Amino acid sequence: MTRSELVERIAAKMPNLTIRDIDRIVSVVFAKFTEALANGDRIEIRGFGAFSVRTRQPRVAINPKNKKRVEVPEKKLVHFKTGKELHQMLNA
Repeated sequence: MTRSELVERIAAKMPNLTIRDIDRIVSVVFAKFTEALANGDRIEIRGFGAFSVRTRQPRVAINPKNKKRVEVPEKKLVHFKTGKELHQMLNA
């Protein structure tokens, strides 16, 4: 589902709101999610899942083309863990 599809689906269920208002709401929610993750916070949506930031340690990798060692720096990744209800729905 794309962002515009999300806005359209919400608009279909909430006819009293304009598409412009719904788009602003979605923008604010995504901006707050992004801000929280950038600060290292955890986002939990009950029944859906939790987003958290994990740190991947620096390592030495090997370039498969020339077999030379390459230093890969530390990086932060977003990790998602499904909630119990979503997990059960997907595996039903």
